[in-house]
Amino acid sequence: MELGLRGKVAAVTGGTEGIGKSTVERLVAEGTKVAFCARRAELVKAFAEELKKQGGDVLGIVADASKEGDMERFIEEAAKHFGRLDIVVNNAGGSGQIAFDKVEDKVWENDIEIKVMAQVRTTRAAIPHMKKAGGGRIINLNMVGAKQPGAGMFPTTVSRAAGLALAKGLSKELAPDNILVNVVAVGKIKSKQQERGAARNNKTVEQHYADTGKTVPLKRMGESEEVANVIAFLASDAASYVTGCCINVDGGLSGVL
Repeated sequence: MELGLRGKVAAVTGGTEGIGKSTVERLVAEGTKVAFCARRAELVKAFAEELKKQGGDVLGIVADASKEGDMERFIEEAAKHFGRLDIVVNNAGGSGQIAFDKVEDKVWENDIEIKVMAQVRTTRAAIPHMKKAGGGRIINLNMVGAKQPGAGMFPTTVSRAAGLALAKGLSKELAPDNILVNVVAVGKIKSKQQERGAARNNKTVEQHYADTGKTVPLKRMGESEEVANVIAFLASDAASYVTGCCINVDGGLSGVL
């Protein structure tokens, strides 16, 4: 199925690992020109070189989603380099979850910076370029816990819920400009973060994935590529009448739609 992404320009935050990396690879495979950013210069350089060898038209930029000014710089450099901007994928941010009484103010502030303010800043910077292009797509990564908060899920469940409200409001405000805003809420997806969790619990990665997968209705953890497929759909012509939506990619884990 032709997704209509060839020649479009996308900017992906947190683009060197996990879902972000798979998203960059998926968009490049569709013929999209992709700018991506991450904090570690060596990973950015290596991934960009790898994609270019495969024929990808990419731009790797070192930027930190938690730092004021970095996301604006990333978006402006991407738009300047490729001459336009059609798609933004806000992927940066982890999912640390602890008990409420153990979360200090600094942790709250950092979580909100990287998960809410980073999306605010990329979107604010991208809107003028998308308006100039006649429209665009903003796709924000989130987690299913944003819609179904539980104990011990702080501060992530709160900042992620704010992200849902941000996307819904933006979808209405930007619709007249043909800028579509959607959210992908993930469940238990294989990642470097999950692997680090396995090490902390003295488990092999394989055992951790197997044990965690048992808690999911589909009886397995998700692959980052499966999330990237949904992101590619939302960025595509096939999703031209989809905005203000949150799609769960969680193997049936969430108890809410």
